Amino acid sequence: MATFDTFEDIEAWKKARILNQEIYKFTDLGSSARDFGLRDQIRRASISIMSNIAEGFERKGTGEFIQFLAIAKGSAGEVKSQLYAAQDQKHLEQQSFNRLFLLASEVGSMIGGLMNYLRRSKVKGTKYKNPKPETRNPKP
Repeated sequence: MATFDTFEDIEAWKKARILNQEIYKFTDLGSSARDFGLRDQIRRASISIMSNIAEGFERKGTGEFIQFLAIAKGSAGEVKSQLYAAQDQKHLEQQSFNRLFLLASEVGSMIGGLMNYLRRSKVKGTKYKNPKPETRNPKP
């Protein structure tokens, strides 16, 4: 698996961003735009995915990163559940449901793969690296 220097380099974050854009498009249209509770909840869940990936990465510790990835993965599951609710309320046709559900599933799988990789990795995160030795001249 490739390394990344910023959260924007993480493929799961990129895919979560696409999911978020698609969820916003869907909830801006038709009857879903007027179902304020569902609209707001599915938007919060979809943005939670990419936000938790970013926040976990920025914590600079592998354990914390995995913890935030677990939250992001849970939010991907929440989006999938809310898609069922949207379909049940006739806000989504089958084709749109399938496309969004597949995208949310892919995001969840990517996050799970990243979590597994990090668990097996010996890297503890940059916050655990030894600080550089002081370069000032010692006092005589």
